[in-house]
Amino acid sequence: MKVLITGGAGYIGSHVVKALGEKGYNLLIVDNLSNGHREAVLYGKLAIGDIRDKEFIKKVISEFTPDVVMHFSAFIEVGISVKEPLSFYKNNVIGTLNLLEVLIENKIDKFIFSSTAAVYGIPEKIPIPEEHRINPINPYGKTKAVIEKALEDFSKAYNFKYVSLRYFNASGADPSGKIGESHNPETHLIPLVLQTAKGERDAIRIYGTDYPTEDGSCIRDYIHVNDLADAHILAMKYLVEGGESDVFNCGYGYGYSVREVIETAKKITGKNFKVIEDKRREGDPPVLIADSKKLKKKLNWKPKYDDLETIIKTAWNWELNKRY
Repeated sequence: MKVLITGGAGYIGSHVVKALGEKGYNLLIVDNLSNGHREAVLYGKLAIGDIRDKEFIKKVISEFTPDVVMHFSAFIEVGISVKEPLSFYKNNVIGTLNLLEVLIENKIDKFIFSSTAAVYGIPEKIPIPEEHRINPINPYGKTKAVIEKALEDFSKAYNFKYVSLRYFNASGADPSGKIGESHNPETHLIPLVLQTAKGERDAIRIYGTDYPTEDGSCIRDYIHVNDLADAHILAMKYLVEGGESDVFNCGYGYGYSVREVIETAKKITGKNFKVIEDKRREGDPPVLIADSKKLKKKLNWKPKYDDLETIIKTAWNWELNKRY
């Protein structure tokens, strides 16, 4: 079976490419390498180009004729989305609509969408179920919500099936140490903490210590990137076997606080580094935890890396041996 992966040179995409490649799928990776890394593509062929270039997309699709498309080519930095929303709408919305139009024209009818828990905004219920109201509070989350709504409409109007996977906090790295998380700028807590442990940063900041949680810091549901990759493969099999369009949360159903992440990182790295307590950031909910029962029940998803020490150990192994 032929699978096209946009953004397959990025963090999550590259782990999905590795998982698919090890299973023998015929892969084509599309990436403009603005945030991805050529070295992260361990399987398949790489076509360098941009989803905002419709002629490029048409050429790639007509030549490769994929059976399934997995779409990871999005800008993800929430803070940058607030400062530069136009670039996010151009890439995440217009670029994705370009891709979807070409797929529909070519009767390619199976699509896996990389979505986000950011579509929920400030949650009214914890853990968050898939039917929770959609109310994103930043441009990044809004661009993902726009595409989810478009997918609903396209699925009804055309012979088109999709699965939207709403990620919570993707983290960790492949245990092989060959691929891992490498963003510029880096905004995710675990790599920032580990870079502080390495001495690459002077200190790690805790933004808000007065939240209504046990230790006063925010709690997040961290999901290992390899368990997330497995969810994509299961979603693909579900569609191939005739499954209807659907949406699934991707998380473990429990979370860890910022302080717990920092203390676990100190234990694993053996490093004692500076921690600065800072004021809250606007828009940070106290707790974000997924209700992932639907993913486990409907797709038979069984996580293998679901504890904080495992996540941080694999991320630390990557940080110590980074290849890109």
